[in-house]
Amino acid sequence: MAKVTRDDVARLAGTSTAVVSYVINNGPRPVAPATRERVLAAIKELGYRPDRVAQAMASRRTDLIGMIVPDARQPFFAEMAHAVEQAAAERGKMVLVGNSDYRTEREVHYLRAFLGMRVSGLILVSQGMSEQAASEIEAWDARVVLLHERPEAIDDVAVVTDDIGGAQLATRHLLEHGHEYVACIGGIENTPSVGDPVADHVEGWRRAMQESGRSTEGRIIEAPYNRYDAYKVALEVLDRPDRPTAIFCATDDQAIGVLRAARELRIDVPEQLAVAGFDDVKEAALTDPPLTTVASDRPAMARAAVDLVLDDGLRVAGSRRERLKQFPSALVIRRSCGCR
Repeated sequence: MAKVTRDDVARLAGTSTAVVSYVINNGPRPVAPATRERVLAAIKELGYRPDRVAQAMASRRTDLIGMIVPDARQPFFAEMAHAVEQAAAERGKMVLVGNSDYRTEREVHYLRAFLGMRVSGLILVSQGMSEQAASEIEAWDARVVLLHERPEAIDDVAVVTDDIGGAQLATRHLLEHGHEYVACIGGIENTPSVGDPVADHVEGWRRAMQESGRSTEGRIIEAPYNRYDAYKVALEVLDRPDRPTAIFCATDDQAIGVLRAARELRIDVPEQLAVAGFDDVKEAALTDPPLTTVASDRPAMARAAVDLVLDDGLRVAGSRRERLKQFPSALVIRRSCGCR
């Protein structure tokens, strides 16, 4: 059987090949609903399958979006990647995901690989943009949207949540339960970094503590972002006679590790220890007790990132304020903080 071509579809639909292209690619020009229906019916009747390779060669772009995350095994990044995939599918695109493992060389590896594939754009969740990564992006003149974090190494579009404000909400809420102070489990390095979500969570905690007239000296606990290492750190902290009665964790994964350590040490949560996290991963509602946390609108953030990375006007010069899309954070109150 002869291969069905775009010309065949156009003849059966009674339109031009250009219009067929507009329907298949959802643009760049609008198509009248009745004409679109005729084209789609012709495609279905003929069993036409677009040659994506030929399209990519002609346009120098594919239907792919590259996405790089630090570690897709962590629930937050897994849920964010899934939200991006769904948003991309709504735009007729597919997503390739690479894990940087928090390593610069891995991030650069995926940048080069995805850019070499002529992806339509990149959505980058970076834990601190390196100069090498920024140089790769600049050399390829790539469309890039920074998601979740806004590194200052490149001046590009970023989609973020209000990390500082959300951490303040959680810390204030814990203090309202009457605790002398709230300890903070941050990252393994607590030197403030502009645009780093974990550093911003620590900064939000610090501001809430200072607003209440409480000292933050010696009350930041360093722990990796994942639950397993946070659990080990929490075992040591909670086994001390001067253990805190309330802990704000920079990530839900850390908070889940803290809850596990408390259970193992027979420390009642929330009677003897109040805990709050940040991210509102799906597991947060299923912990024992359910975890009080800070939520961001991940589906809306994902749609905004996909829309921006596919927008032809993305690289039009604009102020930094215009190029930063920030979504509000919301406190999700469950039982781990002491609320009933």
